[in-house]
Amino acid sequence: MKKQHIYLILFCIMVVWGLNVIATKILVANFMPVTMTAFRVFTAGMSVFIILFLFKKVRKLTKKEFKYVFFAMLLNVVAHHYFLSIGLSQTSASNGGLILGMGPLLTALLSVFFLGSVLTFVRILGVLFGFAGVAFIVLQSGGGFHGVSHGDFYVFLAILAQAASFVLIKKVSSTLDPRLMTGYMLVMGSIILFGISQIVEPNGMASMLHHSTGIWAVFFSSAIIATAIGHMLYNYALGEVGTTEASVFINLNPFFSLIGAALFLGEKIVLTQIIGFVLILIGVVFGSGAFEEISRKIKRDQQMHV
Repeated sequence: MKKQHIYLILFCIMVVWGLNVIATKILVANFMPVTMTAFRVFTAGMSVFIILFLFKKVRKLTKKEFKYVFFAMLLNVVAHHYFLSIGLSQTSASNGGLILGMGPLLTALLSVFFLGSVLTFVRILGVLFGFAGVAFIVLQSGGGFHGVSHGDFYVFLAILAQAASFVLIKKVSSTLDPRLMTGYMLVMGSIILFGISQIVEPNGMASMLHHSTGIWAVFFSSAIIATAIGHMLYNYALGEVGTTEASVFINLNPFFSLIGAALFLGEKIVLTQIIGFVLILIGVVFGSGAFEEISRKIKRDQQMHV
């Protein structure tokens, strides 16, 4: 497949993922968040397995693979989706989408500690810009750190947990198809989330009843299109163009979340959010290594034409 087609796929995924923050915000307003998330993630996981079964890509995990997948699942599915569902029930969709844009930056930072990546001056600048962007967003109420929303903090924990999981996923992805790993993590994680929901939300099952067709359409679109198909296509694109080029597209996520929050939820976009978005965008480009990789590519191209 041509690179232009891969880029188009990545762009479409970012639109879907950005709008999925809005979908999740709508869902947590209508269902009890953890119970809904357990069912949504289970639906996504089963959808992945059905698709992979049709392509004959399903197999059992080895003991070593299961160990990595289990711990990655605890972070990527259980912790990430738990904190995200709770967080979005307590903060705005626009704030949540912007904070989620920290993903590539946090992944790069954790890679320094656990995968031996080099922390250059440019990447340090990226980290500083990124966290400054988050500070602008979460402190916009004017109440200083005492005014920070609990929801903002939970969303940050959600993206931190997901970033940590990528370190584990990278360790096992050399032997296990990332799409199959995604299916196993989603199904196993949904079972644990359901168990948690029975403790923290005793009436959670009742909250899943008596909803409109429109709400269920949002639920299945979020589960199947955004979570199942979206992650499978992203993993495919990752293998085609590499992590650096693919991660640059993730910068579009917060943008589409902002636009979606304004269009569908009537949330106002304020100046501090725009400043925060720009700072996070700069932070991700510098901190993820994308700037350095693009610079090296430009130099190689120039040398080839000399």
